[in-house]
Amino acid sequence: MTTVPLPASLDRPGLRAADGATLAAVFAVVLMLSPARLVFRGLPFSLTPADALGLFAALWWFCAHLTVTLGAAKGSNPVRTALFAYGAAMLLTYGYASAAYLPPDELDMADHAIVLVVALVGIGLAACDGVRGRERLDFVLRSLVVAGAAVGVVAALQFVLEFDLTKYLDFPGFRFTAELPAILERNTLRRVAATTGHPIELGVVCAMLIPLALHYAFDARDRGAPALRWWVCCALIGAGLMFSVSRSAVLGLAVVAAVLMAGWPARRRLWALVGGAGFLAVTKVAVPGLLSVFLGLFTSLSSDSSIQYRTHDYAVAATEIGNHLWVGRGLGTWYAPKHLIFDNQYILSLVETGVIGLLAFAAIFLAGIRAALRVRHLSSDPGVRDLGLSLAACLVVPLVGAATFDLRSFATVAGLSFLIIGVTGALLRTTRRARPPGTDGGTGEEVTRTTGRAVPPRNPPPDHAR
Repeated sequence: MTTVPLPASLDRPGLRAADGATLAAVFAVVLMLSPARLVFRGLPFSLTPADALGLFAALWWFCAHLTVTLGAAKGSNPVRTALFAYGAAMLLTYGYASAAYLPPDELDMADHAIVLVVALVGIGLAACDGVRGRERLDFVLRSLVVAGAAVGVVAALQFVLEFDLTKYLDFPGFRFTAELPAILERNTLRRVAATTGHPIELGVVCAMLIPLALHYAFDARDRGAPALRWWVCCALIGAGLMFSVSRSAVLGLAVVAAVLMAGWPARRRLWALVGGAGFLAVTKVAVPGLLSVFLGLFTSLSSDSSIQYRTHDYAVAATEIGNHLWVGRGLGTWYAPKHLIFDNQYILSLVETGVIGLLAFAAIFLAGIRAALRVRHLSSDPGVRDLGLSLAACLVVPLVGAATFDLRSFATVAGLSFLIIGVTGALLRTTRRARPPGTDGGTGEEVTRTTGRAVPPRNPPPDHAR
């Protein structure tokens, strides 16, 4: 297999050429730290910096697969297949809606939606095929955890001091969209969104990141490396979840706990229970009334206006679904304030993309979860096995949470979901190559634990399998 030597300026210790992991890490930081309300100025539709990076990732992935020298992985991958199927399903519903008559405003929304689909699928594919080796995987995921901790700091400033840092992130060439403010109120307490678009989104994002933060904290402790920084990240992300004052956040945390507790050893479960109890005790002392508000969110379900609002429009949804059962009325064409908000991504997907689109949407999450659990089955490395479990826990959160809000309408949680789905595909490929030849899923290519670089076996596999 031919290779291209690095330029002399990069072929030195301590320097590394940019690769798919670099792009994924930059996307993660920009996605988490730039306000979700910040979009490019002068474009006919809203496009965030993370969306632009996603479109560039799609272009990079396409060009990289035209060559064998740009570092894109080849060969079959179930996550890549699921992302392709999702993209194809969205193109199908877009073509169906565009071929029929649509009001100009809905056609514009459909055009916008398909551009965002390309960006989301692009970053998923770039992460799946461009992140090569365990070291580069850790680089991407650690960047994500640190960025999540920074979001927790922004949330703390908003909740404690009522200081919205995001208002000062208005850079030249960008503008803020007319969306909800970052600081709202619930039961006399502030509920904040940090850099995300809504407190619900902040809570779900933090619930998705907690498993990764815990993984790196426990992994550092087990290896005898400094772990305090990762415990601080856990605390900050947990604080962001609490400051969202969101029922969806608690639901996400509950499913994370169920997945992790099912796979963790008994000693780690005990540590987690003790740490969780300590975190709640500190929260009760530091923010009086916060835990009572969370408890009230679940004890007053029958009289909660937000629950009643979520269920009052089922009859409207049923009518729309019946009119376009298989491919829907068009991605992005059901929007507020023209139409009712369903606050349920599964119902919204049925209305906009039909049964085919709904199945494709669920399939990408199930493919990511299956890939993560497959890693846990294939690997004998405790660190890799725990990372697989953590990634599965991350993806269960949006899979369940999509029933409580329209997930695809929120840029941060949608981008984070597709990035993590892509990472599970990269981890599965890396784990398969680390297995000895002749075993289930193994190619015979060994990947070192410390560097993540591939070590060719004595009888290397053919090029098309690499």
